Amino acid sequence: MSDSVDISVVIVNWRTPDALRECVKSVLAQANAPPLEVIVVDNDSRDGSAEMVEHEFPRVRLIANDANLGFAKACNQGMHVARARRSVLLLNPDTTMPPSTLRTMVEVAERQADAAVVGCRVLDAAGSLERTCFRFPSLLNIVIAGLYLNQLFPRSRFFGREFMTWWDRDDERDVDVVTGSFMLVRREAIEQVGIMDEQYFMYVEEADWCYRFANAGWRCVFSPAAHITHLSSGSSKQVWTTMYVWQRKSTLLFLKKWHGAPIAWAANLIMLVSTLPRVIAWSLLSLLGLARDRAKGQLAAVLAALRFHVTGVVPN
Repeated sequence: MSDSVDISVVIVNWRTPDALRECVKSVLAQANAPPLEVIVVDNDSRDGSAEMVEHEFPRVRLIANDANLGFAKACNQGMHVARARRSVLLLNPDTTMPPSTLRTMVEVAERQADAAVVGCRVLDAAGSLERTCFRFPSLLNIVIAGLYLNQLFPRSRFFGREFMTWWDRDDERDVDVVTGSFMLVRREAIEQVGIMDEQYFMYVEEADWCYRFANAGWRCVFSPAAHITHLSSGSSKQVWTTMYVWQRKSTLLFLKKWHGAPIAWAANLIMLVSTLPRVIAWSLLSLLGLARDRAKGQLAAVLAALRFHVTGVVPN
């Protein structure tokens, strides 16, 4: 740690060089922010991302991996070398922030002395709200999603419970999980609870972390006082089928870790059964030539999910 650095901004990148450039620019342009450092961890992009950071941003510390280690492990690499004495900010590479965002969110964190994590509003490129923050994974949430009840009744506080689809993110409140695209995490809490669980390659790692913070008596807080913009050019879109399956695998890992193997087994069975009608529906749409491109992509994803729930194999 260093007395001259208050905030360490850790950005994990995989094949998003243009978005990463804009992200780093927006961080370095923060007005009246506490002293900060920027750490970029590149997960073997092989697309010039690492070279771009090295040449265009000499102030940024670059960790260039020779393999894709996943989000949690790469975040941990950044946190291992972070020098900040106050907080670590985990920030997605396909985001940008207005000049006042970091200063505002640091002020929010300072008012919340028992908050381990603070998150902000996330807008898409058109300025529309993205419903970040969600509840911890549970068997009930999986049943609701499997029956499409969350989509049929999005304004219901019960059926929309997992992603709180009835809430417009217009007030400050405690939440189960602050989404990993912007997580301002107190250094003291990290030192008490530890870094991310590297069993999670992608997805749900922030839910696991927030669960550990909650078990240790810390709060997770959402504030609408500031926002970031999500450019929707994230790396997960490049391997969407694999990421679709990893979402499910990570959810099952969370349930097994915190609620036991029988609950995880039941969740896997529910996911398997609820995937079957999706396979049938997308197969029919594909055969009929309706929404052809979307149907083809969705069919590949649900077939991969079906194989995973039966065999446990995640596609490469």
